[in-house]
Parts: sequence; C-alpha cells; structure tokens
Amino acid sequence: MRVMMLTALTSGLLLLAVPAPAVAQERPAAAETLRIDKVRIDRMLAAMVAEGRATGVSALVWKDGREVYFGARGAADREGGKPFRRDTLVQIWSMTKPVTGVALMQLWEQGKFRLDDPLAQYLPEFAAMRVQDGTDAAGKPVWRAARRPITIRDVLRHTAGFAYGGGPTAAHKAFAAADPLSLDNDLAEFGRRLATVPLLSDPGTGWHYSAAVDVQALLVERLSGIKFADYVRTHVFEPLKMREAAWHQPMDRLPRLAATYMNQDGKLVRQADEITRRTNFPGAKLTMGGAGIVAPIDDYMRFARMLLNGGELDGARILKPATIRLMATDQLDPAITEREWLPGKIDGGFGFDFAVRTARPAMPERNRGAVGEFFWDGAASTLFWVDPANRMAVVFFTQTMPFDGTLHTDIRKAVYGADYLGPEGD
Repeated sequence: MRVMMLTALTSGLLLLAVPAPAVAQERPAAAETLRIDKVRIDRMLAAMVAEGRATGVSALVWKDGREVYFGARGAADREGGKPFRRDTLVQIWSMTKPVTGVALMQLWEQGKFRLDDPLAQYLPEFAAMRVQDGTDAAGKPVWRAARRPITIRDVLRHTAGFAYGGGPTAAHKAFAAADPLSLDNDLAEFGRRLATVPLLSDPGTGWHYSAAVDVQALLVERLSGIKFADYVRTHVFEPLKMREAAWHQPMDRLPRLAATYMNQDGKLVRQADEITRRTNFPGAKLTMGGAGIVAPIDDYMRFARMLLNGGELDGARILKPATIRLMATDQLDPAITEREWLPGKIDGGFGFDFAVRTARPAMPERNRGAVGEFFWDGAASTLFWVDPANRMAVVFFTQTMPFDGTLHTDIRKAVYGADYLGPEGD
C-alpha cells in the first residue's frame, strides 16, 4: 500500500543560489475578450467520457464575479451506477499543496519566519543535509555536506533538493528505505525520517518536485503549536466556508466519494476502495501537506476565488493581496535549468506552490492560458487555475490515474478556444 501511495503521489507528474525577487510582477490586462462557450465545454466533457479517458468529469468556471459554467458527465461510481454530480467528493491529491502554502504564508505574514531563514532554525533535524559526490571504488555512493543550508524559500518553491518516492539515484533509494510518507507516521516522525535522507542536489540548484510541501505542513504545526489539519480547518476552511473539504472525512460521506479508475492498456479499471478509505477516512496517522484533501467542487472553487480576489472572499481575509502576488510570481532564477518535467506543463516557471505562466503558449499543442495565470493539479488528473487577466478561476474534477495530461489540454481548449494566446509576456 505504501508503494501505491508514493506511486500515486508522483505517477501522473512524470511526463538557487541567487534569491528570487521579493516583489511580485503586475498582472497583464487581457489582450482579447474571452467569452465562455458553454456548448463547447459540454461537448469536451462528454468526449472525455465517451473516449474512455475518464469515467466521470465535472468543471466549474467563475468569471467576472459570477459563475458562468458548471457541467458534469459520466459516473462517479460506474459499478454502483452513481453519476458524477456537483456534490461528488473527490481526492484532489496535489491540489492540496496550494492550501498548505496558503496556511504557511499566513504565518509568514505574522512574522513567524523570514523566507530566507534556514529551515533548520525551526526544524533542527534538517541542519546537516548531505548530497552525493560520486561513488567509491566499490561503486558505493560518497556523501558530502550540502554547500548551503535549505531555506524556507527553497521549501516553498521545490528547490530544497528533497526526493519524492522512488527513482534512479542513491538518494531516491534512501528515501524509499526511510519511508517518511508512511501513513503510520505523524508529521513529526515524517520530518525525522526525511532529515536522514540525502538530497538529490544542493539547495537552490535544481527544481525537484518533492516532499517539500509536507515539510511546509510540519512547519505550520511547529510554528503555530496547532495540529496541521486543525490549523487549516480553523484558519482556511472555516473562514472560506469550505464546509466539507478535509483530510480525514467522516464515514457517512463515503457514499459520495468518487471511485478512482486506473487506465490499464486503454481500459479504466477501478482502484481498490481500501486504498481510498485508508488514506482519506479515519485511521491514517499522517496528515500530508502535499496530498490528502477530499472536497466537492464548490469548496475548492471557494479557495480558487479567494486567490483570484487577492486573498479575500465574502469578507474573510485569508492573505494580503501582496502575499498572493508573491506566491504567484515565478521564483526560479534563470540559472536553475534542471526543472524535471515542469516545462512540459507550462510556458513559465514556479512560485510558491503554484506553477506560473510567464509566456504565451509557444506551440499549438501547448496548454492554452493567459500570462499571469497560476495553477496546480493532482495525480488523479484534477486541475485548477486562476487567470487574473481574464478575472477567471476554473476547477476541473475527475478521478483518472495515472495522471492524464490530455484531459487538461482539452479542458483548457474548451474554456479558451484552441487558438487562444492571451496577453504578451514580459
């Protein structure tokens, strides 16, 4: 089960030394008027199901201060005959990460830490990190001390050097052996185990999608003195009236949870329900910062609307507008050329727990969107994005694994039109 959990965290996602700017860029105005074609989106959702790429899908679009589209197609539970509906609960996997980042940045606004503080100032277990320096005569890895400490900025932008599951290097293998993301660990034990794992590279030198957001959750817990899930519930979910979003759902909601379907040789096969129940319902000890939230689409849209609105929604101020702009600004120095699969997702870079679009789509097959957009997605092919230039937020839900990027390309084409380019970049 642990292997399946770690695979789920990373499966669909495979396809600095210089401080990043502290002031966020201004968002561009839209270069053309974007009109939402409801029929086009309806057809695309129906095609996703008809073509066997998803068992069920839903999409919600908020634009210019109002809802302009909602649609759902297919089944949330094919075997049980349950349709995908507006109140269907889904596992959002890595769309949990921006929620965790918002929680941590609340504490930054309170002066609890500085972005370029060493991580070990607050989590001493991370004081002596190691990096591989070749191999010895017997072919065993040689380790050396990291060239500089991990900073909290590194943890927010995936430049700390942490691993995230299996991989080819000795550091990946050490991560797998330490098993920090076992559901039997609490966040403190997660941190103790991760701190024993060597880094993939020196901090600030490469972008490695990683367990860094789970470290963010541990920071929230350590800095606030409150259990992470309790902190998020009282400081994010409840103020935003996200009434059902949670890590550990009550069992009476289980019938509304969408089943997850695995694409095996072109056919969608239902994943064992035990995995879902173990992860998202009472029993798991670990509350991950990088995954685990279950929510209906309207709850997540409230979170997206808060981001679109500069950190406030319906009178609830979650973050300051300048903090949202900071999070949604590319934080990667141009010298950071090692970025794994990130360039395959977006023409741009990465902020704090968001990918950030800094240029128009470079080729016809690239995902449509507007410069200034920020977004993230989840291993079960969920997606959301915030588009300030068009005053729009979009949430797309499904439960297809492994991650299917064609669903995202197509929902974006349905929302924007296949030829949309948006405003010019800087």
